[in-house]
Amino acid sequence: MYWLQVYAFYAPVAFPPGQEILLTPIASDQPEAIVANDVTGIDADSSPIRFRACFTTPLSLSMLSESYKPYTDPVPLNGPGWFDCYNAGEIDGALEKGEALAFLSQAEIHPGVDRVVAVFPDGRAFAWHQINACGDAQFNQRDLPAGCPPVSEDQ
Repeated sequence: MYWLQVYAFYAPVAFPPGQEILLTPIASDQPEAIVANDVTGIDADSSPIRFRACFTTPLSLSMLSESYKPYTDPVPLNGPGWFDCYNAGEIDGALEKGEALAFLSQAEIHPGVDRVVAVFPDGRAFAWHQINACGDAQFNQRDLPAGCPPVSEDQ
């Protein structure tokens, strides 16, 4: 059972050239590709929040902050230990200290789930999927906050 949880469901993610990592601009809700190098990622069909990715970007934090939507309350989720480029504790600590910044990559990448990107000043960057306020309310059977997309019966 341990092997199934830690290894079996994950698969490498294919990132189409020029579309590797997307961020949502401040002036739009349409995500756009940013410069991303050495992108590697994993995902699993068994859960919408198993996605993790690591990459580097030459874009500065000031440029990113002026151009892309920040992500409020980012919470990097732990990944499997064997995906060693991604360390949720390190990312979370840097975000809490203001040493890294989080941005909205794609809202509602799955119903109730956003893709989040955190970038460090040295260009290291990480992405994960996080349950958003709509998903939290839905999964905990509470009233949906204003602005949430309607929930279909098959979700």
